[in-house]
Amino acid sequence: MPVVSFLQLDVFTDTPFEGNQLAVFPDASGLTAAEMQALAREMNFSESTFLLPAERADTDIRMRIFTPGLEMPMAGHPTIGSTFALAARGAILPGQSRFVFGLNIGPTAVELEWRDGVLHFAWMDQRPPEFRTPASSVEAIARAVGLDVADVTATGLPIEEVSCGVPYLCVPLKTRAAVDRASPDLSAMRHLRSAFEGGHAPLFLFSTEPVDPGVTAYSRMFASDLGVAEDPATGSASGPLGAYLVRHGAVPRERWTRMLSLQGVAMGRPSRIHIAIHADDAETITRVQVGGQAVMVGGGEIRF
Repeated sequence: MPVVSFLQLDVFTDTPFEGNQLAVFPDASGLTAAEMQALAREMNFSESTFLLPAERADTDIRMRIFTPGLEMPMAGHPTIGSTFALAARGAILPGQSRFVFGLNIGPTAVELEWRDGVLHFAWMDQRPPEFRTPASSVEAIARAVGLDVADVTATGLPIEEVSCGVPYLCVPLKTRAAVDRASPDLSAMRHLRSAFEGGHAPLFLFSTEPVDPGVTAYSRMFASDLGVAEDPATGSASGPLGAYLVRHGAVPRERWTRMLSLQGVAMGRPSRIHIAIHADDAETITRVQVGGQAVMVGGGEIRF
């Protein structure tokens, strides 16, 4: 009977039982893709990661990421959380400033910040953004999240599908109350096609209503097709969020590299996702970074 060990972390937080849960399998050698998928389904977190020896000279480790429903090309909270797991195990040495994951989209770098020999913060690089007009109507999108059309047009900003490796339908709402009022209709969501190749578009709702000091956007994410009804923290959507806010002038230039998305509050798992958008101007984004913290909360073995 095979036995595999795992670590459990809460990501995009420094407080146990907040943030987004993650299972990290630090030695996935010998596991098939079907076994990885079965283990991710058993853990039933938004994502689980499986670490393998590096396959390319320009990476430090190979990582595969699975939701309960499928394998992902890249993802944010698994990358940040796995970085903290590797640092805790000594696989990333104290003071090391950079580490490169081999993901399905290719090499993905993480910049590391240390405090007293302990990893304090990690910044993940994401691809430059691609913007597309949604393939679905405003009416269909509003219906899919249980809101009125007026709710999703009140800001005057467009609904836009944005990808920094994974596409998301970015839906701006006027108030936090409107974000909290969203109630996804799974049947309607299945009819929302992505403007990118293949599949459906996960829905990322946000409001820039100023409430908490330092918080740029208050957000929620729904992706039933990924096996994730709602995600407490979505790093792969936060890069697109930052790029969207810069492109449409929703944040002042001096805040482009100091944005914060507060997600997961409606689920009782508040998550703080930092975003840095480097750009020559609003139309010329040169670098996208998503960062945060993580805390180890447990671990164990699975026999199958």
